[in-house]
Amino acid sequence: MSPTLPGRDAIVATAAESIARGSKSFATASRLFDRRTRERAWLLYAWCRKCDDIADGQDHGHGMTRVDDAPERLARISAMTEAALSGHQVGDPAFDALRIVAAETGMPPRFARDLIAGFALDAEDWRPRSEDDLYTYCYHVAGAVGCMMAVAMGVPPGDEATLDRACDLGMAFQLANIARDIEEDDRVGRCYLPVEWLVEMDIPPGQHMKPPFRQRLAVLAKRLAARAEAFEASARAGTPALPLRSAWAVLAAAGIYGAIGREVAARGEHAWDRRVTTSTGAKIAMIARAAREAIGRRTLYPPVPRDPNLWTRPR
Repeated sequence: MSPTLPGRDAIVATAAESIARGSKSFATASRLFDRRTRERAWLLYAWCRKCDDIADGQDHGHGMTRVDDAPERLARISAMTEAALSGHQVGDPAFDALRIVAAETGMPPRFARDLIAGFALDAEDWRPRSEDDLYTYCYHVAGAVGCMMAVAMGVPPGDEATLDRACDLGMAFQLANIARDIEEDDRVGRCYLPVEWLVEMDIPPGQHMKPPFRQRLAVLAKRLAARAEAFEASARAGTPALPLRSAWAVLAAAGIYGAIGREVAARGEHAWDRRVTTSTGAKIAMIARAAREAIGRRTLYPPVPRDPNLWTRPR
């Protein structure tokens, strides 16, 4: 007799544990969704988190290490993801979480594959040369997730305009993360600052965390934060297309993560002395503010075309 595999409720419960351990900010924002959307957000997060953990040899985003078998890890992620997208029970709760949410929402497989392409870039020890390269990377590791999350919220997969705004939010999150984690990434031999930016600031390769270059690095961190704010503003303008509670969750997440980038910029060369976080009190205030914004979103964010100068995801 074959073992009984966990059902949807058990997988949802495991996904809830995953988001609670992996991201307090996302866990807090997800509570603002209605139950169905909240569960789907948890399911999607669980798969994203597990893929990231496998790729980087970490546990719920903690303890990132150098891995010497990156291609094998990537092949494992891809094989289990394709099985899940095909509707097969994988036997791993995180990948079965993807199977469930993809089936329930009609999730386009290209978004999951685009995310895996981002892991492939890291596996190849890739570095962005230009600002456009940076945006391409951010799309693969976060913008595509924004699109998936929008579909989980009920956005039709063919609504490209709203998916663009969802992608913008993922881009904003990732740019803020890159600014915050420059020192952490450097410890494992990674750098997501474009080579052209480093050349512009006359920072030698691999030396950006050295004390003599901290002031110049702070200039680049402020640039990342400014780019994140531009994408965040575009994402906020897309919230009138969402139901009230989904808009509330998105605006809360935008505020919480946006604060990270702004704090990195404000700290200047001391941004990496200790990890930038958002306090519980600040999160509560941002959630309350987001509620007011969600209620008045159609007035606060009137329908305007997306900024044509903002980087646009691949179709």
